[in-house]
Amino acid sequence: MIGADLSAAALDRARAADPAGQAEYRRLDAVEKTESQALHAELGDANVYMRGVLHQCEAGDRQALVDGVAAVVGERGRAFLVEPSEAAGTVLRDLATGPGGPPPKLAPVLRHGIAPGEVADAAVPGFLTTAGLTVLATGALPLTTTEHGPDGIRIELPSTWYVTGRAA
Repeated sequence: MIGADLSAAALDRARAADPAGQAEYRRLDAVEKTESQALHAELGDANVYMRGVLHQCEAGDRQALVDGVAAVVGERGRAFLVEPSEAAGTVLRDLATGPGGPPPKLAPVLRHGIAPGEVADAAVPGFLTTAGLTVLATGALPLTTTEHGPDGIRIELPSTWYVTGRAA
């Protein structure tokens, strides 16, 4: 298993959480076509798990990111994508404007200009189709975060998941 991220800090954190070294960690900018193609050339068709990444990247990079996922998936792999739904934006805005202000882990996200829930629910299948992938299954589940609300309960965001790959 290879954990990939654009952020060196995120990779360092992942390595620290994996003291047994069960995964390999690499810096990868999936928006850069050549990087995704190089990973595919090394691994062959692979399965990809991506959680909450589309809403974090620049709007103009979203299709390129999904194209990168499609490159790694190849002809036989599958991707499991989980993205906060539009309704997650309402949950987070309510938390951010509450009496205590945004929760500690949400504050830096907002300072960086990331707007969770900004990706329209209907846009994700379009990105996948444009990348040559087919939505094989989809559903809704709460995306449990590592952040807690003022009541001490973990924040759960409405999300949509997709299993996708090349049409058979």
